[in-house]
Amino acid sequence: MSRQIVSIVGGKETGSATTYPSTNPARPGEVVAHVGLADAGTFAAACRTAKEAQREWAKVPAPVRGRVIASIGRLVEANAERLAHLVTEEIGKPYAEALGEVREIVDTCDFFLGEGRRLYGQTVPSEMPAKNLFTFRNPIGVAAVVTAGNFPVAVPSWYLVPALLCGNAVVWKPAEYAAASAHAMYQLFVAAGLPDGVLNIVFADGAATYEGLEQALGEGSVQKVGFTGSSEVGRKIGELTGRHLQSACLELGGKNPMVIMPDADLDLAVEGALFSGFGTAGQRCTSLGTVIVHESVHDEFVERFARAVGEARIGNPEEDVLAGPLLDQKFADRYEEYLTWIQPHHQVVSGNIGKITEDNPRRDFDGDSANGGGLYYHPVVVDGVRPTDRLFLEETFGPIVGVTTFSTLDEAIELANLPGYGLSSSIYTTDPQHAFRFREGISAGMVSVNNSTSGAEAHLPFGGNGKSGNGSRQSGMWVLDQFTRWQAMNWDHSGRLQKAQMDVAEIEPDLAFRLPQ
Repeated sequence: MSRQIVSIVGGKETGSATTYPSTNPARPGEVVAHVGLADAGTFAAACRTAKEAQREWAKVPAPVRGRVIASIGRLVEANAERLAHLVTEEIGKPYAEALGEVREIVDTCDFFLGEGRRLYGQTVPSEMPAKNLFTFRNPIGVAAVVTAGNFPVAVPSWYLVPALLCGNAVVWKPAEYAAASAHAMYQLFVAAGLPDGVLNIVFADGAATYEGLEQALGEGSVQKVGFTGSSEVGRKIGELTGRHLQSACLELGGKNPMVIMPDADLDLAVEGALFSGFGTAGQRCTSLGTVIVHESVHDEFVERFARAVGEARIGNPEEDVLAGPLLDQKFADRYEEYLTWIQPHHQVVSGNIGKITEDNPRRDFDGDSANGGGLYYHPVVVDGVRPTDRLFLEETFGPIVGVTTFSTLDEAIELANLPGYGLSSSIYTTDPQHAFRFREGISAGMVSVNNSTSGAEAHLPFGGNGKSGNGSRQSGMWVLDQFTRWQAMNWDHSGRLQKAQMDVAEIEPDLAFRLPQ
């Protein structure tokens, strides 16, 4: 029997306007959860509820809030396998990856539990006597967080954990197609002792969410918006928050380049390209977009890469596979469009393309046609991609990787920056000079050397520039600037009014002094 889930606001289940079936992409006929979708008014009401709850939550000492975060980490750890299996069931992510995703929540909690004792301000010397200057981090208030479903529990934790730790309340809107995973994560957070209304979960479609967010911003019940999703929607969120003099935390798409230098370890480069290109079926914001390989090693790299892709196992995500199905039917439909971008001047070096079926199998795998067929697709490597091609310039969310060539490192950097995204990047080289020149020239917020474009650690800043984001960063201590505001305080205990820049003692130098000859 599938689950019945609805939004929870102030600790209470709410009604729903419509129902969305979240299905198992490995067996699309299997409904994982019937999700009650809320309307815009429910979203706005959740923000008002959060605003009321936040006042008391902010009064809880930060070290105590840190202990709540610690409890969340322990609860997630104790339920890791069950939560990972649910992620696999709902979005088709291979179980080993899903377990790693759940582990990332634990890592995030482990990092931030200590920040409850390290929300440091500063004491600053004054230019006047008998006066002290201080700075403090204050919570922003209410954060409205909207997340995608390709990382249905790890990426939300990057927002929820620091936001709650800093004394904010949160209204979280997960992706509908990953609602069961999100609901389970919400239950674990609440079990740690969060007061009602401090964390609220609202299931809604995009239109209702935008309308509700617009209303909440107008009412002044939201002080920060966090959004993970497409660059197209990110622009709209940025425009909306900008009208209210707010800056959203935007983590958007990517067209992530991997540069292969002549001195690269090609076996290592192939391994990195395989994982970053086709892990999670290429459905990460950090997935490899284009391999930019030096012309001297192009043929050898492509031959090895194509062979590795051909040998990689695609199939049941509960088993040991590189990739399972695509996340949801809407992503499969979009991926079918990307395949039409393959042009006559391109060469598909990886074999079959399209959906894996009885008529288009991948070796002995027919897409599990006996159970109706899952959303499984052949991984595709396209050689001969040109800088003017859509395959080169635009994000392709799915298992397709382009390959092009370069002759100089400067040319490679120019090609890597050309699409205008700036999330992740990678270079394979054994020359430190190449690595540091690439780092200096690349526009990406994250750079890997001899590693894939995918794979963020919980204590490093995560985020992009250009079409990939507005420069905001998640993870590590850097995300604290998203969920706190600096407050400056001066305390004059001189007993008189001292005016800055005016009542300042002057010590006169003798600037005409010269040493004797």
